Amino acid sequence: MAIDKNFYNESSSSKLGWAPEWFGAKHFDEDLVTKVKAWQRARKITADGLVGPMTYRRIWTERQAEISNYKPSIRNTLRNETNFIVHNGRFLPIDWPKVVLWDDPDGLSIKPGNYYDNSGEPERIPTMFVNHWDVCLSAETCANVLNRRGISVHFCLDNDGTIYQLLDTQHGAWHCSKYHGNKKSIGIEISNAYYTKYQDWYVRNGFGERPIMSNGVVHGKTLKPFTWFYPVQIEALKALWKAVHMGLGIPLEYPKNSDGTACTTTYKGCEDGSFEGFCNHYNFVKTKIDCAGMDMPKLVGEVSQGLFCSDDRS
Repeated sequence: MAIDKNFYNESSSSKLGWAPEWFGAKHFDEDLVTKVKAWQRARKITADGLVGPMTYRRIWTERQAEISNYKPSIRNTLRNETNFIVHNGRFLPIDWPKVVLWDDPDGLSIKPGNYYDNSGEPERIPTMFVNHWDVCLSAETCANVLNRRGISVHFCLDNDGTIYQLLDTQHGAWHCSKYHGNKKSIGIEISNAYYTKYQDWYVRNGFGERPIMSNGVVHGKTLKPFTWFYPVQIEALKALWKAVHMGLGIPLEYPKNSDGTACTTTYKGCEDGSFEGFCNHYNFVKTKIDCAGMDMPKLVGEVSQGLFCSDDRS
């Protein structure tokens, strides 16, 4: 029986997450089939016009290597620009002026072998976003440390508020100490050396003194004062939370105790992977303390309010 190639390609797109535009077409029609055949012939793949697993994996990998070349040309009516983060080769808008992808000239990346590689696989659906601080002086240093240790994270947030995406969020990064957490989450390392002895370094390098966190509570204990995030880092983080909420549907929730207060220790839903929302590394294991002091109710509330205000302007 003859295969309905248009139906096959539409079904493949729905399952894997590609679009006709990847091949220079607009619709699931004969033009797409023709262009897929030409693309396949150029790469010496059987030219059947069908985007099966082999064709999909090949084009997905090619796009990843030069992902910035495929950015949509969309302008934000408020800032006259729109930046993007990337999930499964697709571009998700983010309302933040400083976003650097892994293939950009100043980009940071994770080496192959340091993450769960889901290239060409059915779309991964992240349900959690995990915050970390990197105990490093910069995002570049953090990326080097991660690669040297053979682990990974999707994003690094630098001292000046620049968001670096190191890895497509289709992949599972090795960052949160729990298998289920890694498989189901997106992770970010926020640049912060933590120890107050590094204040002079930040001043010498033009960032200014970091705020100090004096009431960071985690696992039932109040930590000694430590360096905190710059205001611009908090604003960038909220923009990223908003982008993954809008683009991937991660709920604007945080781990709560039975009385409704924010959980500042391990949380069962994080440990077993059932939680859906935004959390911190300490919610997974008692050996971690990042990001103690982060006011999750306040920040999640501000992101929610920002969505409401955006709706009012539209």
